[in-house]
Amino acid sequence: MKLRKVTAASAAVFALALTATACGGDDGNDSGSSSSGGGEKIKIGIKYDQPGLGLKTPDGSFTGFDVDVATYVAKELGYEPDQIEWVETKSADRETALARGDVKLIAATYSITDERKQKVDFAGPYLLAHQDLLIKSDADISEATDLNDKKLCSVTGSTSAQNVKKDFAPKAQLSNRGGYSECLSALQNGQVDALTTDDSILAGYAAQDAYKGKFKLAGLKLSNENYGIGVKKGDTETVNKVNEALEKMVSDGAWQKAVDDNFGPANYKNEPAPKIGQLVK
Repeated sequence: MKLRKVTAASAAVFALALTATACGGDDGNDSGSSSSGGGEKIKIGIKYDQPGLGLKTPDGSFTGFDVDVATYVAKELGYEPDQIEWVETKSADRETALARGDVKLIAATYSITDERKQKVDFAGPYLLAHQDLLIKSDADISEATDLNDKKLCSVTGSTSAQNVKKDFAPKAQLSNRGGYSECLSALQNGQVDALTTDDSILAGYAAQDAYKGKFKLAGLKLSNENYGIGVKKGDTETVNKVNEALEKMVSDGAWQKAVDDNFGPANYKNEPAPKIGQLVK
């Protein structure tokens, strides 16, 4: 009889432990593997140094178009803003971060390309940008071919500088940096002659109070850059849900509001919202 009482008590304790474990939902992997929030967090990769797109401010908050898009998408997936963990994801680290499960989504000026689609899946596109040049306000660079024998900066992992060298200025001297802010410092200090990347990114830098009047966009449309939200390869369910969220964001006006809020101060002339689902197959 005594043995039965001990066994029953043990069973009760064991059942209670199982219940507590199931309710806790924290096994050390909080990248957001479930389809809805439910008290968990979702890790989203963004840039930390791109004004107007993805920027970590001195007070620790995050601003920018990519941040607004990702916040809207996360809400549609069941996550409140305080359930989002923003993870800095530099250009060279994006594919690895998704493959390892470090993040659930990446919204970091992530252009959809055939090469990248071999490694990750994309939802979107959610913005059409164009590659351009940022130069000093008194620079005489008006065409990409003017970059021959000049120093051109871009970031490691980005294809922008290689595109210029391959298609327009084969004699351009490439200078890769770890982030766009480093390229901007090099441009300001005269170490490079131009910074190349998407016009949306460059507009954000040019609009900063510290740089107003010092830099200008060359106004070239050197390529089409369709920004997508990166998802781990094979996660079709998440891709479909993110596409639904993006379609809703466009239809209810939240997309245009995010564009105006983040790019308006730089007088950035954005393209209309691209058709969600194209280019991502």
